[in-house]
Amino acid sequence: MSVPVLILVTRPVVGEPAGSSGSPGRPSESTDARPAPFVQADPTLPHLSVLDLGVTRGDGEFETVMVSQGAAPAIDAHLDRFAASARLLDLPEPDRAVWRAAFDAAVAAHPPVELLAVKLVLTRGIEGKDTPTGWIVAQPGRDFSRERVEGVRVVTLDRGYRHDVATTSPWLLQGAKTLSYAVNTAAIREAKRRGADDVIFTSSDGFVLEAPTASVLLREGDRFVTPSAELGILPGTTQRRAFALLEELGYETGAKRLRSSELGRADALWLVSSIRRAVPVVELDGVAKCVDRELTARLNEYLGEH
Repeated sequence: MSVPVLILVTRPVVGEPAGSSGSPGRPSESTDARPAPFVQADPTLPHLSVLDLGVTRGDGEFETVMVSQGAAPAIDAHLDRFAASARLLDLPEPDRAVWRAAFDAAVAAHPPVELLAVKLVLTRGIEGKDTPTGWIVAQPGRDFSRERVEGVRVVTLDRGYRHDVATTSPWLLQGAKTLSYAVNTAAIREAKRRGADDVIFTSSDGFVLEAPTASVLLREGDRFVTPSAELGILPGTTQRRAFALLEELGYETGAKRLRSSELGRADALWLVSSIRRAVPVVELDGVAKCVDRELTARLNEYLGEH
């Protein structure tokens, strides 16, 4: 198994001098008077302080970017969402040029693999220092080929919020990709206790939201729909790419508020995300769902290339 590539982003936010970040490590020598804004580091050595708020409070954000055969077709969309999450968290603005260059460096430094998962992380930093911590880790992506073919069994779980919580209670950070994933992982454990593989969250007043680590895609005849991002869910980068193919194939696509009952009536369901791509739902709350295997294969081929 290959060793992950670690890049410490020493100037992660706009207006911050290089080397002032909470990220430890020594920037490599540079002919420039300023230290480099990022540096490759040994992933087997300690680099993160136990006082970092990303560790002690989950106070930070992340993005995981798929790199397939050396290409990252969705990198710009991920960087857009990275900046949007920072705004929701009241973090300083990520320096897009630095993060893009550091991302490219991580990909270039990793030995070629079919699928690379590159995670970008920005935290609020060490408590009391007001200097964010940033890093990137690149490592081979998990093989989800079986799930793409065989599908997953899903249960619906109440997320505990109304559908309009992003508007009524913005401090709950709905729609931000934060490091606080304890609820998401707890939901997946609950799914397994119920004999399923994954979850589709619903609002307390009966609207479809998202899966813990994926967007939800429904087919209604020749129309494909996904829950609207106005419900406080994460705007899906993979869902948008899937819609691009479906529109090329002549299907109608759109986002709307979906009642929970529409899941059961849907002709087919998928969970879509960067690394898993498009995974068909074969069972929903114990009831078998139809699977379009040919279309699923086309989606996954497309998502692996675009």
